[in-house]
Amino acid sequence: MTTNSSEFASCQTSAPIDPKLAMGWMHTARFLTTAAQLHHLPPVDVPEIAFVGRSNAGKSTSINTLTQQKQLAFASKKPGRTQHINLFALGKQGVTDAVLADLPGYGYAAVSRSDKERWQRVMLNYLMQRESLSAVVLLCDPRLGLTELDEALLDAIRPRVEQGLKFLVLLTKADKLTRSEQAKILSITKLNAGGGEVRMFSALKKQGVDDVAQLLWHWCHPDGLKPATPAPAAPESAAPADTPTTPDTPAQ
Repeated sequence: MTTNSSEFASCQTSAPIDPKLAMGWMHTARFLTTAAQLHHLPPVDVPEIAFVGRSNAGKSTSINTLTQQKQLAFASKKPGRTQHINLFALGKQGVTDAVLADLPGYGYAAVSRSDKERWQRVMLNYLMQRESLSAVVLLCDPRLGLTELDEALLDAIRPRVEQGLKFLVLLTKADKLTRSEQAKILSITKLNAGGGEVRMFSALKKQGVDDVAQLLWHWCHPDGLKPATPAPAAPESAAPADTPTTPDTPAQ
């Protein structure tokens, strides 16, 4: 999909990068570790972006689409059954410059109440205490809008948002809506997102994929592309005035 340059530029502090660069960076995603409890996660010193959402919001599909990998994020046949936090490293040449965190889906009725309560505690602890967390991507089915659980999550991260945490509401399954329906839900969600970014997204139609990849790249590289190191100047033919030379002593 072609990026809406004006919309994208409005949320960036630096010039947009080539979508191919951002997509190539996303494609480097590789499994790092998995944990059932927050204290089992290793500390990281790079930006960490968490993907959260209801069990049927298309979270795993969206991650796999963004990374162009079919089975990076595990999609259980029974929504809500995946109960681990999975970390994926990002970065070229094996150098990790960001981490994606895939959190378990919430709100699925078939999961026991005790499991729901346990994971609510784990997720809340993660969202409030994870030091490396720099951004949250909340995935939402636009046909349902922001549910009570989604709004509770946004309320939970609000203190960290005020301290600089970035967040994006990703309206998945956009292909299920007409253009007018998309425009309407996009407008409504922006009003309810409390200053966060909002994007329409379709894994099937690849809608919003380039745009989201660019946004995540900029979030993890706030200083933009590092300028190339200039080539050293060619030495002058004449020796410096304070370094005299003689026929017996070659110039250094």
